[in-house]
Amino acid sequence: MATAEAQTGRTITTDIPARLDRLPWSRWHWTIVFGLGTVWILDGLEVTVVGNIASRLSEPGSGLPITSGQVTGLAAALYVAGACIGALFWGRLTDRWGRKKLFMITLAVYLAATALTAVSFDTWWFLLFRFLTGFGIGGEYAAINSAIDELIPAEYRGRVDLMINGSFWLGAVGGSLLSIVALNTDLFAADVGWRLTFALGAVLALVILLVRRHVPESPRWLLIHGRDDEAERIVSGIERQVEEERGEPLPPAEGELTIHQRRSVSFVEIGRTVFSDYRRRAVLGFSLFIGQAFLYNAITFGFGAILTTFFDVPTGDTGYFFAVIALGNFFGPMLLGKLFDTVGRRVMISSTYLLSGLLLFGTAWLFDRGSLSAATLTACWCAVLFFASAGASSAYLTVSEVFPMETRAMSIAFFYAIGTAAGGISGPLLFADLTGTGEVGDTVLAFQIGAGLMCAAGLVAAFLAVNAERRSLEDIAEPLTAKATGSGSGSESGTSMGTGSGKETGSGKGTGSGKGTETTSS
Repeated sequence: MATAEAQTGRTITTDIPARLDRLPWSRWHWTIVFGLGTVWILDGLEVTVVGNIASRLSEPGSGLPITSGQVTGLAAALYVAGACIGALFWGRLTDRWGRKKLFMITLAVYLAATALTAVSFDTWWFLLFRFLTGFGIGGEYAAINSAIDELIPAEYRGRVDLMINGSFWLGAVGGSLLSIVALNTDLFAADVGWRLTFALGAVLALVILLVRRHVPESPRWLLIHGRDDEAERIVSGIERQVEEERGEPLPPAEGELTIHQRRSVSFVEIGRTVFSDYRRRAVLGFSLFIGQAFLYNAITFGFGAILTTFFDVPTGDTGYFFAVIALGNFFGPMLLGKLFDTVGRRVMISSTYLLSGLLLFGTAWLFDRGSLSAATLTACWCAVLFFASAGASSAYLTVSEVFPMETRAMSIAFFYAIGTAAGGISGPLLFADLTGTGEVGDTVLAFQIGAGLMCAAGLVAAFLAVNAERRSLEDIAEPLTAKATGSGSGSESGTSMGTGSGKETGSGKGTGSGKGTETTSS
């Protein structure tokens, strides 16, 4: 329960985080997974469909006076820019206004923008609503990852986060197959099929919006923002549902947290916390996002051109190959996710990054020797992306759990924006030139750049990754609003429990004996 010591600017002691973390898996948690996680499928659908229908949009009779280059170049860049700006804009509001309000608003923005893309009548209209679609999706990443980590018990947090982020590729599979149907003029007219793909995305978003109404606000967020009575009602309701499902009382929760409630945290305080107090974790987040962004661009950007240029695969058939590598991406987090909670974050993050990088180096060597066919190259990509997808998903998990709760959404947004900008802007500029020359050596170099950065990120993770498995969020990174109580909080050494303040030092360990050394209160 939560107890208050004052009426305004209150200091409260609560066991709500411990009660959430001790919950066994239940039907209620599946509601959270389906309500929040399915939007990644929409993102994968969006990105894949647009890339695969570019040729149809540029054909006479499509209903749009647009070129293929504008679709894959300008429209893609605007989508990426919208995602980056949206992540930062909505991320700040997610920390201020709450998780639920923002994951409802951002999905509504996505739904409206996608529906209006379907009725595009001119190039400027199409480009505008591609930007706004990205603007909504970018906000989803911050709001959803924050809510997932704060609602899912510590024992399951890693695997659930990985599986949800990995579901992007299930949407990519659907987008690849859907684009094949949409491009079939025997089924749909040239100016109808591509519109139906966007309309389907809007319909799916509407269904998800209806499901999300039943997802509650994060009790952790409510506690810090002076709404502890509401947090208590939500958690008590969840506990009743779980007890009814199990037919037995829940075990008692262990551990309390004392916080000084406040309404907001300034940008200055967020910046100081992330880049000064937790600078090693900031380096880790930057490395993980840049590594995976460049690996994915080394492989997937222009993959259709690689298949058609070097293996004479017809343009209309490249969607089948993409569906296969998308399945490899999907199964990586699904099958490896549990190990991030059992074997541990440090081992799994570093090994998935290093393995995917080394496998891509091997693929580059075989490609350079002329030892691969379209089928065997795709098989190599599947092996690379099986590990890379788990690693990339763990990047989102990492930045959402290793910073204090008051900065969580903004931290996710910042690192997502960096990774998305690097992967979606500088990555295509670099790899388009390399893979577009038709020279084997240039494509090999593209593979090697992506592989090298992935391996480098894996080495950084080996030294800096935090062993956050099965630990409460408050233990991993003490809330800025926490009051000194004399008990320990999360250390930077990555051990299972910290004995210090949780603030980083040069050695990576916590310092001091109390929780108050890192506390900022109003």
